[in-house]
Amino acid sequence: MIIARYLKKNPKGLPARWKYFWQSLIGLFAAVYLYTNAASPVETQLFVPFFKDFALGLGPFYIVIAYFMIVGFSNAVNLTDGLDGLAILPTVMVGAALGIIAYLTGHAQFSEYLDIAYIAGAGELGIFCGAMAGAGLGFLWFNTYPAQVFMGDVGALALGAALGVVAVIVRHEIVLLIMGGVFVMETLSVILQVASYKLTGKRIFRMAPLHHHFELKGWPEPRVIVRFWIITVILVLCGLATLKIR
Repeated sequence: MIIARYLKKNPKGLPARWKYFWQSLIGLFAAVYLYTNAASPVETQLFVPFFKDFALGLGPFYIVIAYFMIVGFSNAVNLTDGLDGLAILPTVMVGAALGIIAYLTGHAQFSEYLDIAYIAGAGELGIFCGAMAGAGLGFLWFNTYPAQVFMGDVGALALGAALGVVAVIVRHEIVLLIMGGVFVMETLSVILQVASYKLTGKRIFRMAPLHHHFELKGWPEPRVIVRFWIITVILVLCGLATLKIR
């Protein structure tokens, strides 16, 4: 009720501190829920691509990893959503790839053949990822440059969190960091820019997030968008390749 009354008086929307509070609360709840409902030890282990027999038992530290994946990717997608279509197509591609991984992870024969963790029931997430990818493509039809509709914080934060949750469930957090490299570099550009300015008084980029840096260098908006899409295609293929290169 307090927040509702505040929003009626303030057209700027929910303040950043409240956004982060609710993100953290939901992310922490999801992390604790997944940890306490893990049916087997493999569901709380960390797997590293390219290493066949490496599995690090996280124990309660799983909650920390899950929290940062969910909240971190939620904000990463939101930071990327600064140009028409820039965030949604990478979300579609990464989501579709996670759907494939989820299906393989939830299939006993395929997971054994690929030597990846078998998570019972994870294959059902393929439906969710397919729905997310399909809805994203429908949204892209109207969000592509010049955009007619916009995602906003509600869409970007939710989609980013969804990617993080799926990656945590199927135990492919590191693969998500690879496939979502565009989201990662956009977030890192903001962190580096703020840190550099506070410590040295100088900026690394002309403007952060990174897509604005290239805009200020004279790149047309469609060029920035399409090149970031191309990078995502390459990174998604690299992420899928890790399933076999172990």
